[in-house]
Amino acid sequence: MGILSLIVLFICGAAFCGMALMISKWLAPHSVNSQKSEPYECGVPTEGSSWIQYNVGYYLFALIFLVFDVEIVFLFPWAVVLREVGMVAFVEILVFVAILFLGLLYAWKSGALKWQ
Repeated sequence: MGILSLIVLFICGAAFCGMALMISKWLAPHSVNSQKSEPYECGVPTEGSSWIQYNVGYYLFALIFLVFDVEIVFLFPWAVVLREVGMVAFVEILVFVAILFLGLLYAWKSGALKWQ
């Protein structure tokens, strides 16, 4: 019974996604012109090739930002229920923030936060 439920769930999910894409293709307005096939660079026409390599440091910086942005997502619900849960929650969040702080120190020492 379990495997049959998974198969039905997969088929229903695939059908739902397929129908959503087909309805969007049928109902959405579309037009084709040469301007739409150009790469967009903040309103400035591109010069030369658009296929350039970026420094990996930019990606590391963005990933570190995301980690600490997600930290706030976990801190907000904790702050809402802090009075109800008590000292145990406070100690747990201190451990959580300490681990993230150690990660920040590691990123800082390894040079991942240097903007190039």
